Amino acid sequence: MSEVAKEEKGSCGLTSHGELMVGLASWTTCSVGMLVFNKLAIKAFPVSCTLVAFQFLFTAFVMLLPPSVQTIHLGSMKDVLRWAMVVPFFTGMILSSILALKYAPMTLVMTFRALSPVLSLTVERFYPNPLTVSPLMIFSLFGCLVGMYLYLYDMDKSNLSGMWWAVLNNFFAVGDRLLQRLMLGKDQNPVDISKTGCTLLNNSLGMIPLLIAAACTNEFPDIAPALQELDAWGIVWVTVSCFVGVGISYTGIWVQTMISATSFLVLVNANKFFILFIEVFLMKEKSLGNMQMVGAAVSILMAVLYGKAREAVESAPKEKSEEAEALTESSGTGSGSDE
Repeated sequence: MSEVAKEEKGSCGLTSHGELMVGLASWTTCSVGMLVFNKLAIKAFPVSCTLVAFQFLFTAFVMLLPPSVQTIHLGSMKDVLRWAMVVPFFTGMILSSILALKYAPMTLVMTFRALSPVLSLTVERFYPNPLTVSPLMIFSLFGCLVGMYLYLYDMDKSNLSGMWWAVLNNFFAVGDRLLQRLMLGKDQNPVDISKTGCTLLNNSLGMIPLLIAAACTNEFPDIAPALQELDAWGIVWVTVSCFVGVGISYTGIWVQTMISATSFLVLVNANKFFILFIEVFLMKEKSLGNMQMVGAAVSILMAVLYGKAREAVESAPKEKSEEAEALTESSGTGSGSDE
């Protein structure tokens, strides 16, 4: 039995609910923490590719320590090569998120991510098991566009430079999620690689595009001065971001093996409420205008509504199948009693 099959078997039954709750709570904590600590880390250590490289190297190192290394299973070379397609999108998602946070407020990044269903819906129409589209899904997608327009309408023009990084981050995030769903979903075309194996591949192979990006942006000469200027708090933020990077890398894959991409989408968009609260009311790094507050709220709520509508569409065929099985069993029981 493959490692993936063992993991799927182990997640079934009564214990699966508890594992799912722990996985969701862990990913939610890491997701919020990653945005907050990356925002602080990139201010203290403004060499983006090197910061991400520290996080990747630390995560790969942790995966090679006991007991993690004992659970690594990479299947065949074909599986590894297939998963390698995820790596550029995973690396691009992390790096573009760092750059977006460097030049723009977290609320802008989160608002743009509310548009991810528009892209994912188009691509998923070509999947082995394409999703049916409902009117409520179309309505919620339109609401996301309206919310983003309201947010940008009254936005400080100095944030426009970060807007393009937010757009690029959205592209990489959608690509990463779609490919992971295709290769981890039992109903799609999964690879025979364990969760720790996927995490190790993402962070070790991700060093290749990072080195290319650092060379293209001529970042290498800036590394030594940035290290010299790093103070005690900066070291703390960079270190914590590395630990959180381990969590977000592993838990993202962990949760994706237990729930559908739709449920993951609902979870991602629900996290935006925490980000808005943290930046505006706790960190107090940004004050939102009334129009921006309305736009961000509309965009986030419509994204959550989209996830719920999509979940309803996915669950309909399953409910019909269960009803048909129940009718078949009942008719079979009735025939037996007649005899």
